[in-house]
Amino acid sequence: MIIYQNYYANNESEPMKKATKKEILAIKEAFMERYDAAVTELTYTNAFELVIAVALSAQCTDKRVNLLTPELFKRYPDALSLANADIDDIKSIINSCSFFNNKAKNLILMAQRLIEVYDGEVPLDEKELVSLAGVGQKTANVVMIEYTGANLMAVDTHVFRVAHRLGLSDDETALKTEATLTKKFKTELHALHQGMVLFGRYICTAKNPKCDSDCFLQEFCKSKVSFKAR
Repeated sequence: MIIYQNYYANNESEPMKKATKKEILAIKEAFMERYDAAVTELTYTNAFELVIAVALSAQCTDKRVNLLTPELFKRYPDALSLANADIDDIKSIINSCSFFNNKAKNLILMAQRLIEVYDGEVPLDEKELVSLAGVGQKTANVVMIEYTGANLMAVDTHVFRVAHRLGLSDDETALKTEATLTKKFKTELHALHQGMVLFGRYICTAKNPKCDSDCFLQEFCKSKVSFKAR
């Protein structure tokens, strides 16, 4: 399990204020107004390509993944071809991606399970998705959110940081933060996830957040502290 740790600037020790119910509703409405049609920035054409792209994006940027996947998808367009792939060839394609050795191994194992259990098709159920090698709950939820519009929340480093800065969560792990956001927002979770990712990626950045120039949620911000994974 990935544990997230908050590092307080200027030796802050006072706990941050939590967003009120009124603020939570206003934050939700602001995200929905700004990002109601937002989708992933990963490039894919089907569920097979999507689950691979999301798995590769763990601790790697979407931009980097999008540079790797065209060649990967060209050589291995389906589960059968990937299940029989040479692992060194996979590594050579994705070697600029973080943890490429382990990811290459998991891609082949994932494809083999798709062949053996799911007739080569990606199961569109989060509980079945997590049975695939290299697919954790976050990856499964992202696939379901993007491909089916499921009312699920997924928490990556961007969502985690935004949730904490806005006082929506003070949880220490991604899974606990996911549960908290699900409970507080209840509906439209797929759009809120996408919105929080984009907001964290381009506006509420880890370093030098664009508070004064671009932030439309500044009135709800509880802290500019950077929250990082350890």
